[in-house]
Formats: sequence, C-alpha cells, structure tokens
Amino acid sequence: MTVTASPPATRPPAAASRTGAAAAVTVLVLLLVGLALTDITQGTAAVGASEVWKALTGRADPGDASVVVSSRLPRMAAGLLVGVVLGMAGAALQAVSRNVLASPDTLAVNAGSYLALGLVSVTGVSLPFFAHSGVAFAGGLAAAAVVLGLSGPGTGAVRLVLAGSSLTLGLTAVTEGLLLLFPQQTEGLYQWNQGSIAQHGFDAVLQTAPVGLIGLVGLLLVARRVDALALGDDAARGLGVPVRGTRVTVVVLATLLSAAAVTLAGPIGFVGLCAPALVRPLARRVRAFTRARSGIPVAGLAGAVLVLGSDVVLRALVPADVAVAVPTGVATSVAGAVLLIVMATRVKDTAGVTATDRLRIRSRAVFLAVTAGLVVALVGVTIAAVLLGDSKLLLGDVVNWAQGRAGRTVGFVLDTRVPRVLAALLAGAALALAGTLVQAVTRNPLAEPATLGVSGGASLGAVLVVTTVPSVGSWGIAGAAFAGAALISVVVFGLAARGGFQQNRLVLVGFGAATGTSALISLIIVLTDPFNATKALTWLSGSTYGRTLPDVAPLAAVLAVGVLVAVLRRTELDLVSLDEDTPRLLGLDLARGRLAFLALSVLLAATAVAAAGMIGFVGLVAPHAARALVGRRHVRVVPVSVLLGAVLVCTADLLGRTVIAPAQLGAGLMTAVIGTPYFLHLLMRGRR
Repeated sequence: MTVTASPPATRPPAAASRTGAAAAVTVLVLLLVGLALTDITQGTAAVGASEVWKALTGRADPGDASVVVSSRLPRMAAGLLVGVVLGMAGAALQAVSRNVLASPDTLAVNAGSYLALGLVSVTGVSLPFFAHSGVAFAGGLAAAAVVLGLSGPGTGAVRLVLAGSSLTLGLTAVTEGLLLLFPQQTEGLYQWNQGSIAQHGFDAVLQTAPVGLIGLVGLLLVARRVDALALGDDAARGLGVPVRGTRVTVVVLATLLSAAAVTLAGPIGFVGLCAPALVRPLARRVRAFTRARSGIPVAGLAGAVLVLGSDVVLRALVPADVAVAVPTGVATSVAGAVLLIVMATRVKDTAGVTATDRLRIRSRAVFLAVTAGLVVALVGVTIAAVLLGDSKLLLGDVVNWAQGRAGRTVGFVLDTRVPRVLAALLAGAALALAGTLVQAVTRNPLAEPATLGVSGGASLGAVLVVTTVPSVGSWGIAGAAFAGAALISVVVFGLAARGGFQQNRLVLVGFGAATGTSALISLIIVLTDPFNATKALTWLSGSTYGRTLPDVAPLAAVLAVGVLVAVLRRTELDLVSLDEDTPRLLGLDLARGRLAFLALSVLLAATAVAAAGMIGFVGLVAPHAARALVGRRHVRVVPVSVLLGAVLVCTADLLGRTVIAPAQLGAGLMTAVIGTPYFLHLLMRGRR
C-alpha cells in the first residue's frame, strides 16, 4: 500500500472553502507577526520592547539601535525567509513524490550540501555568496536525485526514509572525516551544519530573497501539473502532463529553495517535513489547500511559524547567554523527530522495504569452508592490524613483547596498538550479533542498531558522560551508553510492538529516534568547551584511539554472554524469525523471548558503542551477508556473522590508521563509506 496524502472524502462548498482559507491564512499571518515582534525583543543585550520601539522610530540611543538593526531584525528576517523557503520546498517534494515523509532532510539534500561545502572549504577557496549557494545547490540536487531514484514516486515512506537516511550517514561520514583531517580549513563548519538564523546585517538576507522568489514563482507556474501528478502518472499523462519533466522541474526548484536556506542559515532540520504536516489537517477542511497553488505558499507560512516559534521558545526557556549558542536547527530537529515518530505510529504502510531473503539451503561443507575462510581472514587482518600503523613492526617484535623482552619503543607501540585492535574486533563482532538478533526478532532484513536509533541512544549517553565527567572510566561510559540505548529502545520497540513489529513502523520510529538523539548530541557538542567537543567528535567517528585493556573488558564479557545465549537458543531464534504463529503453536512464549533477544541486542550495541564509538552499517551488512553465504539457520548465521563483523571493523580501523598515516580516520567513518553503497544496493535490488 502506498503512503499518500489522500484527498478528503467530502469537499466543502466553494464559498465555505474560500472563507475557511482566508481565515486560516489570517490566523497564520497574525501568529507570525506576533512571533516576529517577540523575537526582536529577545537576545543577550538588555534591549527590551520599549528600546526596540524607540529604535524603530529613530529615538533610541546608538548602541540600542545598532543591536536592533544589525542583529535582531536580520535574525528575524532570516527566520522568516528560511522558514518560508523550507516549508515550500517540503510541500513541493511531498506533492511530486506523493510521499508525506519527503523533505530536504529525508532526501539527503542537506547532507549533500554539507559535503559539497566541506569539499570547497578544504581547498581554501573563498567563494562569493552566489557561488557558495551554487555549490550547496549542486550537492543537494545530486543527493536528492539518488534518493528519489532509489525510492521512486509513491513507493512508500519506508523506502524513501531508508534511502535518505543511509545516504545521509555516508555523506556525513565523509564530511566529518574532512573535519578531522583539515580542522583549520573547516573551522566552524560543524557549528554551521547545526543551523542558526543569527545574522550580522541584512546583506545575506537580501541576496537570498530573490532566490526564494524565483523558487516560489517557478512552483506556482507548474502548480497545475503538480496537482495532476496527484492523480497518478497514467492519469497525468492522459491529461497531457509531461510527468518526468514536471517531476524533475519541481525537484530542481525545491532543491534551489533548500540550497538558499542552507547558504543563509545552514541546515535547519525538519522544517520541510513539519510545515506540510501542519497544513495537511487544514486541507481536509479547506478545499483550496489541497491544490498546490495555495497549499505550497501556506506551507511556507507554516514553516516560518515553526522556525520563529522554535527560536522564540528556545530563548524564552533557556538563559540568553546559553540560548545564543544553541543553533535553531537543533530545536527544529528535535521537534521534527517527535513529529516523525507520531506520524510513524499512524501511517499505514505495509509495503515491503526490500526483497526478502530467499530460503537458501547450504550444505555443511559450504558452511565449514566459509567459516574456515573467515577464520583465516580474521587471523590475517589481526596480524596486519598489529604490525602496521604509524610504526611498522615485525612478528619477532610481537613475540618479544608477549614474552616481556621488547624494547621501550616497541613496548609502547604495542601497549597502545593491541587494545585498539581488540576493541575493533570485539566491537565488530558485538554489532554483528546485535544486528542478527534484531533482524531475527523483527523479521526485518534492514533493521540494525544504528538505523533503529539504539546506537544513537548509546552515543547520547556516552557523549553526555564524556563531555561532563572527563575522568570517567570505561565502565562508567559503558553504563551511560547502556542507559541511553535502553531508554531509546524502550521507545522504539515499545511503539513498534503495537501491531506486531511492522516493518514500516519499526523503521520510521527508529529513524525518528535516531534523528532526535543526533540533534541532542549536536547540542551537547556545541555547548561544551572546544577540548571536549574535539574529544566527542573523535569518539563519535568510531575511533579506537586511546583504548586500553580495561576499556575492552566490558565488551568482551557482554560479547561472550551474547554468543553463548545465541548459540544455546538458536532454535528459538529460527522460530521467532519465521512468523507470529509458529512459535506459539510450538508452545513458545513469543513476547518474552522477543523481549529477551531485544534486551541482549541493546546491551551488545551499547557496550560496542562505549568501547569503539559510533560504528554504523555493521549490524546490517554482516547478518545479511552471512545469510547469503550459509543460509538462514542461526546455528550457522551467528558464528559467520560474528566473524564477518570482526573482520569488517578491524579492516576499517586498519585502513583508517594506515592509508593517510600519520593522520587517522575512525573505523566508524570507514564502515559508513563501505556500508552506504551496500545498503543502497539492497534497496535498488529490492525495487527491481
């Protein structure tokens, strides 16, 4: 079943519709005026409403007038403009894709712009405003084209969100790698990526306004064609509408609007998703809002209300000196995450997200050959990881170190390198096992801790402890990570359980939770001091740098327990992964067994994140590849998946330490670069 915004069953009379439309627009405009007036009275300077009025009437002293004219008014104008263009862009994308979850965020437009601007920053080239906007436009358009090409119009919310989120992870990983490798050239880019409407003067606003006007006029010119697309591609062709040309035109115009907003204020998260969602209930009562010509501008007004409202509420609830450092995009992203979770619980989309695994029967000889090959690969990559790095060693050095006869230099290198290798191996194995358990319990081949928000919850807990308690030990970080993962998993799995872990609900709720935790992590990093911010960013990249044997101990213990439980309960895993009825017919307590496996997967993911940082896609790639190699029986899938995960993360860590030595990239960045193409390949194969 396709997720679309269905037309109302009964339409109100035309006169009533016009009256309702005028009343709704009037309310939005009055609300917007009130928020704008409130916004210009807020700030760090002691310039209240009376001083603002004096400044506007030319009777204020020069200091107060400068604050109002140079800072407050440009910030308010930027909020209005950014909200309008993002609201219109989101409404246009949802209309042309016939998908209520399409937006610049879910289509990876912002991630594409982020990467494009990061690449330009690395070169050290200083671009004028319009060239800067052109770079953002090109990156965003390329990303949107990939996501829409993989998901297709009207194919369901889950596929679009999966394609967009996976591409966003991959592009963001590359950009964060640039931040770590070129800190001076990309200084301030991370803060910019959180989105802030703060301005110094009207120059940027005045330069962006014409772009927004061009986008609005263009969308209004093709509005009738967009309305025809809502009837379906065949019906639109029957009416003489060029379907592909219209779709490309609207995507280009929406991306142009998004690029203008990104250039002016950075990515302001989820306005393009939330604004049309707020207008949709009105459209059920007001017929005019169902048409693109009026619905898109009204969505722009709703977007402006969201941006200015978020800024006003933030500054009202948080002390002024703190609020000035909090990006507006963080507040809108949190609101968008909540809205996405609410929408996920209501959207009825039972369409599959990908081709399911075919039932494969593999011989015992195949299983033994695959296992033996993986063991050889594991030994080889482990030896290479121990010997290679910023200092190259020989096997004899390792033997001497193990016997306590190594020199001081060799001893220091191995004392720091061996725990890193162990952390990578164990983290990869734990994430692979966690992904195996989650996919079996949910019967969703694209479920894994990162895409379901569990890893994000663990990262949130760990980052909070790392930035506030610098002296915290490995067990403290592991405990905080588990607490965060447990909290998020209760929300995600609890909401997804209503209806029997439907694929669409689980993935969408997980994506919303991952988005919310990412926004909160960004808030913590922005508010902390530069030293802790760098430490948190390095840790989030999936780096094993600085790990010690005590850091690895909790992960080793949890992994041992997890493997033991999975092996002992392998038959139950097979039954749970089949359907809802078979386990019950055989007398199994399905709810209790499912809860136990999910709790174990959360514990595995949390300890892996605590030991090695945020590492994505391992929990997806390893179980999927294991089933392709040895079939679906978990007595074979579990060991093969664990070996694959260990080899993948250890290889990624080795490449990150050696390819650009002495500089280093975290294993999480490398696995994201490797895992994103594989994930997109699965979606493409599922579409075929």
